[in-house]
Amino acid sequence: MSSDMNNKSCAEGSSRSGAGGDQQPPAPLSRYESQKRRDWNTFGQYLKNQRPPVLISQCNCNHVLEFLRYLDQFGKTKVHLNGCVFFGQPDPPAPCTCPLSQAWGSLDALIGRLRAAYEENGGSPENNPFGNGAIRIYLREVKESQAKARGIPYKKKKKRKNQLKVNDEVVKSAKPSTRRVNDSPIFTILCVGTSF
Repeated sequence: MSSDMNNKSCAEGSSRSGAGGDQQPPAPLSRYESQKRRDWNTFGQYLKNQRPPVLISQCNCNHVLEFLRYLDQFGKTKVHLNGCVFFGQPDPPAPCTCPLSQAWGSLDALIGRLRAAYEENGGSPENNPFGNGAIRIYLREVKESQAKARGIPYKKKKKRKNQLKVNDEVVKSAKPSTRRVNDSPIFTILCVGTSF
C-alpha cells in the first residue's frame, strides 16, 4: 500500500510546483555550451588522474599540450607518416597502417571552448593556459603536418575587392567596363546605381 502511495505522490508531484512556486526550470544548454561543459569536465578529470594530481589553478600550457597529445589516441583522422606510400594523397586507393589522430579543426575548436570555459570558471585571461603562444604554435604545426600528410592544402581565403561575378565574368565596380555583361534581371537588380 505504501509503495502505491509513493508512486502516486511521485506522479502527482511532477505536476505540482515546488516550494519556489514561480521558478522555471533552467533553459536547456545550447550544443556549444553542452560541449564546452563536457570538455571542461574531461580536462579536469585528466588533471585529477595525473600523478600527482594537478589543480586547475596550477595548470599551465605544458599540461594543455600533454592533454592534446593524449587525445590523439582517440582520433579518427588518418594522418600518413613520411614513409607511407600514400603520404600527400587526399584519397588513398588502399588502406595503410598509419595512425589515426585528432583532426586539426577538432583540436582548434576544443582549445577555443576550453579557453572560454577557463575564464568562465574564474581564471584570468592573462594567465589562461589555453591562450598561450605555445598552444597556437602547436596547433599551427599540427595543421601544417596534417595538410602535408593528407595532401589537403589549407589556404587563407582572400577577400575580394569590389568584385561582382556574373555568369563566370568578373566585373570590377571600381573601373568602368565597355564589355557587354549578361542582361539578366538579377544582374540589373544588383547593379542599380553602379556605373560601368
